[in-house]
Amino acid sequence: MNLRFAVLVAAAALLSACATAPKPLQGSFTQVNPRDAVATPQVGAPVRWGGRIISTTPGPNSTCFQLVSRPLGATGRPLSSAPDATDGRFIACRAGFYDPAVFAEGREVTFIGKIEGYETARIGEYDYQLPRVAADVVYLWPEVREVEVRPYPYYDPFWGPRWGYWGWW
Repeated sequence: MNLRFAVLVAAAALLSACATAPKPLQGSFTQVNPRDAVATPQVGAPVRWGGRIISTTPGPNSTCFQLVSRPLGATGRPLSSAPDATDGRFIACRAGFYDPAVFAEGREVTFIGKIEGYETARIGEYDYQLPRVAADVVYLWPEVREVEVRPYPYYDPFWGPRWGYWGWW
């Protein structure tokens, strides 16, 4: 019995170690976050950044996204395990139209591109400098919904196909 348990644990550990980024998000990137990119300018550096969308603004030729940056996991998805962890904000722009109804506030997205410069945005009364990424890849993550699973109708040791609920009386 203990051997079976050990094999199951080992298999689960090996499968979880195989978590890799989706093909469009693979590659090598500069290990810098948006906050550090503002402190020490790194124009032209290839980056893979992600987070939660604050706003989506379509323009005549491109769409720009403003995001709260989050640390990324092994798959490239922004980590939701630490909802207050942030690496600052950034702007990512990509040619084409991206619908603000789909790329809505709060959705998780990951971008691959190069830092092309910096913009100043006003957040409340504060002037905030944001790195601007020319995105080559825009990867919108599917929404994760929490589901509570309950046995139907509920767990009862006397419930069964032969007895029905009151059949044991």
